[in-house]
Amino acid sequence: MTDYSEEQRNELEALESIYPDSFTVLSENPPSFTITVTSEAGENDETVQTTLKFTYSEKYPDEAPLYELFSQENLEDNDVIDILKLLALQAEENLGVVMIFTLVTAVQEKLNEIVDQIKTRREEEKKLKEKEAEEAEKQIFHGTPVTIENFLCWKAKFDAELLELKKKRIKEEEQAGKNKLSGKQLFETDHNLDTSDIQFLEDAGNNVEVDESLFQELDDLELEDVEDDPDYNPAGPGSDSED
Repeated sequence: MTDYSEEQRNELEALESIYPDSFTVLSENPPSFTITVTSEAGENDETVQTTLKFTYSEKYPDEAPLYELFSQENLEDNDVIDILKLLALQAEENLGVVMIFTLVTAVQEKLNEIVDQIKTRREEEKKLKEKEAEEAEKQIFHGTPVTIENFLCWKAKFDAELLELKKKRIKEEEQAGKNKLSGKQLFETDHNLDTSDIQFLEDAGNNVEVDESLFQELDDLELEDVEDDPDYNPAGPGSDSED
């Protein structure tokens, strides 16, 4: 008769020795524990990680242990599903023998595979972005080929925009003409303009300054005597002698 308790106890001791930093006992009856599994570092030091929780069934290893993903880091939902499928497959294949180490090793390999997939996905995204950038650059240099159809479409749009601008300008000019007042209208609307100059002189009083240097006495002006002018003709056109 198989002593399941003995086999389980021996495996627990071995697991604690193999995974000293990631093995944690949760309960002794039924035996339950966790093992944290981390992938190898990727190209940019990225890792994925999961903590597996195992609980021995009464007849383990002739029966599969209970298992679940207790926690995880950087795993997508489809990655979690793949890991659970992997655990189910490995448990079925290893019935009758202690299998926790085998299950953990399979998950470890799966996590390394996921990191490689992340690297491949990033490389593909990088190539796609580079291709899109090249296509955009080609469009800049080559532009869009001109056809009769797209030229007529462009011209119709251009003419419509031009007509709209013309209407807007005419409307603005008409509005400006309506708002502009004539000199008569200004005086009619603002009667202060009638007395503005007089008011200025009254406000100035005796403070209006005159620059006398702008004027000269008549004696200082050098004026020629018209009678000394040889061309002077007192009976010329416009004189009183013609009458």
